[in-house]
Amino acid sequence: VSFPWQKREISNFDYLMYLNTLAGRSYNDYMQYPVFPWVLADYHSETLNLTNPHTFRDLSKPMGAQTVERKRKFIQRYNEVEKNLSAQCHYCTHYSSAIIVASYLVRMEPFTQTFCSLQGGSFDVADRMFHSVKSTWESASRDNMSDVRELIPEFFYLPEFLTNANHFELGSMQDGTVLGDVQLPPWADGDPHKFILLHRQALESDYVSAHLHRWIDLIFGHKQHGSAAVEAVNTYHPYFYGDKMDLNNIKDPLIKSTILGFISNFGQIPKQV
Repeated sequence: VSFPWQKREISNFDYLMYLNTLAGRSYNDYMQYPVFPWVLADYHSETLNLTNPHTFRDLSKPMGAQTVERKRKFIQRYNEVEKNLSAQCHYCTHYSSAIIVASYLVRMEPFTQTFCSLQGGSFDVADRMFHSVKSTWESASRDNMSDVRELIPEFFYLPEFLTNANHFELGSMQDGTVLGDVQLPPWADGDPHKFILLHRQALESDYVSAHLHRWIDLIFGHKQHGSAAVEAVNTYHPYFYGDKMDLNNIKDPLIKSTILGFISNFGQIPKQV
């Protein structure tokens, strides 16, 4: 059987939105917001070459396994089960959560207010705010062991979220940089519209079309949990698997509220499609 997506009758963007909807993800729920993949690994070139495989992220691996060294550390964590962890897993943080969504969209209302309320009433320390596509990629793919975030759909259609049109005072970083518009890769020429255009072209490129199913397996498919997830370095704290935990059978109200709080703060694995 050949599916419309395989026959290129619908775009990669539409197919991902369809899968997100099937898996219970919705724009109406920050905790289960649609999740999209990082598709590029090149945020430094002057021009973007969509015919070069090295331009792209490895879609067969989760964000925690994008470099050999990072993957090794997460496997080590899984095997050691650090004493302060109550469960064996590779990741204690998630690739999509309310705070990740709000941080990406913080320059636009109503997400500005959402972000501040999640942060206890104010913006975060400037150095931790979303301020650069390149540095966010480097954090999530290489540098930060507590950051495995993926993207949201807006990265492929909404240039407005990249500009501080409302002139919010987002603070200054330690190096003195005042936070304003999001810093874009050189190939975008400082133009949010060009960034979105090229980023969307990357999503619809031949390379991504040929490899996207591997990422779908990790997020929505058979590598989401169980032995296939362990092998793929793709296991998360048990509390993130909301539909695998029968909260109705948990009698202790404290444990139940702890789990619900954990899910609302840190994210939730999509329903398996």
